[in-house]
Amino acid sequence: MSAMFRSLSVVNYRIWFAGALVSNIGTWMQRTAQDWIVLTELTNYNATAVGITMALQLGPMLLLMPWSGLIADRFNRRKLLILTQTLMGLLALGLGILTVLEVAELWHVYLFAFGLGIVAAIDAPARQAFVSELVAEDQLSNAVALNSASFHGARLIGPAAAGLLTVAVGAGWVFMINAVTFAATVFAMTLLRTHQLRRQPTISRERGQLLAGFRYVRGRSDIVVVMIAVFLIGTFGLNFAIFTSTMATIEFGRGAAEFGLLSSIMAIGAVIGALLAARRSRARLRLIVLGTALFGIACALSAIMPTYATFAISLTLVGLSSLTLMTTANAYVQTTTRPEMRGRVMALYMAIFVGGTPLGAPLVGWVADAFGPRWALGLAALSGLSAAAVILFWMVRYRRLRVQLHPFSSPRVRVRHAGDGRAVAATKHEDEHAALDIAPDLDREHAAERNRETATREIAIVEATVPR
Repeated sequence: MSAMFRSLSVVNYRIWFAGALVSNIGTWMQRTAQDWIVLTELTNYNATAVGITMALQLGPMLLLMPWSGLIADRFNRRKLLILTQTLMGLLALGLGILTVLEVAELWHVYLFAFGLGIVAAIDAPARQAFVSELVAEDQLSNAVALNSASFHGARLIGPAAAGLLTVAVGAGWVFMINAVTFAATVFAMTLLRTHQLRRQPTISRERGQLLAGFRYVRGRSDIVVVMIAVFLIGTFGLNFAIFTSTMATIEFGRGAAEFGLLSSIMAIGAVIGALLAARRSRARLRLIVLGTALFGIACALSAIMPTYATFAISLTLVGLSSLTLMTTANAYVQTTTRPEMRGRVMALYMAIFVGGTPLGAPLVGWVADAFGPRWALGLAALSGLSAAAVILFWMVRYRRLRVQLHPFSSPRVRVRHAGDGRAVAATKHEDEHAALDIAPDLDREHAAERNRETATREIAIVEATVPR
């Protein structure tokens, strides 16, 4: 099996991958149908209502993630995931029944979105940490990259299918189908060969365990700056439901099928990025800088596209850049954290990454209502460029990053950093890997801690943008 798909040689991972693929298709179907009925059936094209729905679904993560991370570190993750996936399936079924009976109101959608958010807050850190139990450490990067390919591959199918089914049979049946797809994940979890799982260390019940996660992150300035960048983009940039729905309807006057198609087209770029990540064995902080900057540029280009077709094409670059960002940021946090701390640290990461949406989504929706969807995309572009600036400032301040120009000698551009003292040179014709090579932090306190890590500092790991 090629290096790109090497994790599929593991039986447990193949089972997990198949169940997740079916379930992810259902997730994207429900997401698309839910946004559509809120925008067109339950309101009169009110983008703010879409933003409120997203905020209610993602808001609990901001409040509950620290505790849910502790739960993921303390209990059996496989059994925990069976419970959470079952509960989310029941919630999808409930909303589907109300919609099919034509009694659903906006407050019903708000209530079910909030319920899904509570369960997803418990599900997310356990699901991310569980991947490390399925494959060996040297396959972890590839395994989670393929998870992302599955998630975004489902995005190619789910939104388009939801658009067609919404027109044909109604959004309620889309919710019902999603309820069934949750059973695929639960069934896959029961098929896993438990004796082959790589059990990660669990913690016993002691005082101060919750605060220990905060102290760990506070002592890692590199993780802190990554979280700041992720917060900026997660809050103002990753509101794709608002961008695509308002651009499709308000700006281009299209219907449900065309709206669903936009999400599928954007997933093309994301899948390409995920597969490229699966080939990569190492990733550096420079990829976060490049990903954030490219995301800002891509959103700016999308905002000025004159037609539906050109806007759709531009979304492939948005998908590629956002996936590059999420891949590397998730990698930097997950694989540099001690296994016994991974659940809590990843919970904090997801709280920052997803929890910013309750703050940003209503604001982005208001901007789309008041000034037009193109200005909302402009706000996303600004978030990407600002995040890139934050990381670059940290590099200069704490890693002594310096760029020197030598117009009369080769190489003409030299990048120095606080690493082993060697200059890293790059020209426009050289491999971009040399241009922004970031050396490990030399801080002694951090160095002692890194020696206890079980994973390489910068292995790229990919995870879904928004947990189920």
